[in-house]
Amino acid sequence: MTKGARVTAEVAVIIVNFNSGTLLSQCLRCLRAQTRRPERLIVVDNASHDGSADRLEHDYPEVELVRLDHNLGFAAANNLAARRAGQVEWLALLNPDAFPEPQWLERLLAAAVTCPDCASFGARLLDAGDPGRLDGTGDVYHVSGLAWRRDHGRPVAAGASEAGEIFAPCAAAALYRRKAFFEAGGFDEDYFCYFEDVDLGFRLRLLGHGCRYVPDAVVRHVGSAVTGRRSPFSLYHGHRNLVWTWCKNMPGPLFWLYLPQHLLLNLGALLWFAWRGQGLTLLRAKWDAWRGLPRCWRRRKAIQSRRRVSCWMLRRAMNRGSLVLWRR
Repeated sequence: MTKGARVTAEVAVIIVNFNSGTLLSQCLRCLRAQTRRPERLIVVDNASHDGSADRLEHDYPEVELVRLDHNLGFAAANNLAARRAGQVEWLALLNPDAFPEPQWLERLLAAAVTCPDCASFGARLLDAGDPGRLDGTGDVYHVSGLAWRRDHGRPVAAGASEAGEIFAPCAAAALYRRKAFFEAGGFDEDYFCYFEDVDLGFRLRLLGHGCRYVPDAVVRHVGSAVTGRRSPFSLYHGHRNLVWTWCKNMPGPLFWLYLPQHLLLNLGALLWFAWRGQGLTLLRAKWDAWRGLPRCWRRRKAIQSRRRVSCWMLRRAMNRGSLVLWRR
């Protein structure tokens, strides 16, 4: 299929909004400029109180607005919208602080046609405040359980410019096959927010689905516009959910092989953030992760019973090495 060819499969774009202010309107204006318009555009408003969703019905009549009376979190709100999307083939997730270039959706769908073994696709994220720098080119997962956004903060010229395999896409701007999304169980709603895209990507890999980076699907991303980078909120949810993701998804042989690194990672995080004055937040995150392990272990049994790939094939998709862990 030639680059830029149009794809006939139906797609729903999903945006979860919570007090995003004028960012939401900017995101929707970018979607109106797409060379490939989605069949459905669903905005789930998580009980915002800043008025960001109030004018959508007037200014953007193409939007299917779902107003919630309380904040369900990113994971549950996306699952709700995915169910509401019906029988579309594709779900395109977009954060309200993510502004796609005109060919973003067209490029993602074109890549999906050429890669039928992949169930998810990630965009090239640029820093909205400095478009000469990257916000990320796909998520990396280390065998210890740590995950990070590849190329974050690097100059665009130094980042990944070729299409290729990634562990998982950043859900700030990602495309998922709807059937595979539900086969994997969607986002884990216990997470509320943060790390849920890595967790879903892990479960998709266990089912044998690949993930592809699409460098010409470009999005300018503010990032943590509402919750704040390294805020107590983001730190707590990220580090609690990190533990659950590793414990649920890591297959048995790899679980025991890399358990020392996982424990070292969590101990190191406690010491590092204590030194930064955020030790109590990390301690609460790890304590709540520990308290949630019985539920997590029950889910692990169901997830591992459906695994379709070998441990060593999965291991090849992960980042390894103690030196890498130390640097991160």
